[in-house]
Parts: sequence; structure tokens; C-alpha cells
Amino acid sequence: MSNALEQLKFMAFDVDGVMTDGTLTYLPDGSETKTFYTLDGAGIRMLQKSGITVGWITGRSSPAVEHRAKNLGITHLAQGVSDKLKVYGTWLSEMGLDFSQAGFMGDDLIDLSAMKACAFAAAPINAVRVVRDAAHLVTEEHGGRGAVRTVCEHILQAQGKLDAFLTSGIH
Repeated sequence: MSNALEQLKFMAFDVDGVMTDGTLTYLPDGSETKTFYTLDGAGIRMLQKSGITVGWITGRSSPAVEHRAKNLGITHLAQGVSDKLKVYGTWLSEMGLDFSQAGFMGDDLIDLSAMKACAFAAAPINAVRVVRDAAHLVTEEHGGRGAVRTVCEHILQAQGKLDAFLTSGIH
């Protein structure tokens, strides 16, 4: 697994249940809110600063997701997706990469095909069992509560890049 992590150039994440805790809160006007964990965002910034492209592929569509992705400088965002593998494959092809250089973190059945195609797959501890079983890494943290940060640090550690952040911080 460490070789796959050393070659990783693109890491994609599901949103609901991975970047968030999966809770949907609807406001009286029908719009929804989502809560993102700041340490997860810092982990994503660490990946980006290390030269790893980050993408989000989600089955739902939400303005809140678009705003958070923009805030983090994520340029690969696909919402309302039913075939995550197809979207991810297109992104990789456009960048001259393939699934041997890719990772995916998911929590539910819709994420399985992308997870299984990638050289590295991760899941939060609260993912459904079949997804946890397909993951190379299952975090101790729940989605939306530090699971993404753990995965980011795991990747950076395998690539020998984590120490630079421990001494200089995240800017």
C-alpha cells in the first residue's frame, strides 16, 4: 500500500458523510445547510500544497458545497453525480493520470466503484460495512469530524511530506 500512496497524485472525496457528518438540515425556505470541519479543510490544503490534486464528487447538489469548495480552491467539483467512477476517470484522463495514481474516500454504496478502481481507498469509521471492507484505510474518526484530515496526513506521511507541515504549519 505504501507504494500506491507514494504514487498518489489525485485524491477525490465524497461530500455527504465524508466531508460532512451526513446530516441534512433543511431551512424553512427549503434550502439546506451543511457543516464542514475546519481541520478537514486544513488537511485538504496540505494535500494541495504538496502537489496533490483534490476533487469532490457528490451525489447531491448544494450551494453550500460549491461555496466550501471555492473557499478551499478545489477546481474539480462534480455535484449531482450518479456515476462517480465515470466522472473521476474523465478527470484523470484530462490530467494524463490513471487510477494507479488516484485515491478516493467514500462512505456509501455509490462510492464503491470509484474506491475499487483506485490504488488507494479510504472510509470513515461510520461508513457502511461493505465500504469499510473495501477501504485500505478506515479512520477512527467519523465523517465530518476529522476523518478527511487523518487520510490527508496518512498520504503525506507515506510521501515523506508531513514533517514539513509539522515544522512550518499550514498557510
